[in-house]
Amino acid sequence: MNQLGIVKRHIVRADPLAVERLSKLGVATIHEAMGRVGLMKPYMRPVYNGARICGTAVTVLLQPGDNWMMHVAAEQLQPGDVAVAACTTDNEDGFFGDLLATSFQARGAHGLIIDGGVRDVADLEKMGFPVFSKAIHAKGTIKATLGSVNIQIVCAGAVVNPGDVVVADVDGVVVVPAALAAQVAEAAEKRESFEGEKRAKLAAGVLGLDMYNMREPLAKAGLRYID
Repeated sequence: MNQLGIVKRHIVRADPLAVERLSKLGVATIHEAMGRVGLMKPYMRPVYNGARICGTAVTVLLQPGDNWMMHVAAEQLQPGDVAVAACTTDNEDGFFGDLLATSFQARGAHGLIIDGGVRDVADLEKMGFPVFSKAIHAKGTIKATLGSVNIQIVCAGAVVNPGDVVVADVDGVVVVPAALAAQVAEAAEKRESFEGEKRAKLAAGVLGLDMYNMREPLAKAGLRYID
């Protein structure tokens, strides 16, 4: 089946309670709790300091230098969604700016993740509309070629299905499959709790060598201390 020229209007979004729980956790913690999977490539960065995103994915497949499908996607956005955009080939043009952000924000979107370029960054920051992108590029785009909305995409190396949970912070972007959202939230919360206990011990002066029982395996591996 040709995956171009398709807009799926009805998608199954992750459980809102699970999304809310994940929104309070960091990308690194979620990634570790999920078995060290789900990360987008590290070139995906926030376009302004302090940007953070959590929400359910509305996916967009773009054509190079063409942002037509971003306008199509706007209609499918619901409150709490995050637009997640990939391109059929490597492209860094400025697919998105303050006008589209105004439209997305009016729909209740929580932000944009795009494996491509964006512009009008100063305005995006003033609006408080968070964007994570591959590039910042002033180059404009046309509206001439069909892509798709709400199909499975690969964005910056990560598979994203419509309705998945996408979390982004200064450490990167992680994708949590919708069906696993509650399970991952629970595991990540436990990990966060354990990290709090470890942090307290380290702050008290306990060494990681002792807290993690590293001395014996290090000795077995051949580590020698020389005075």
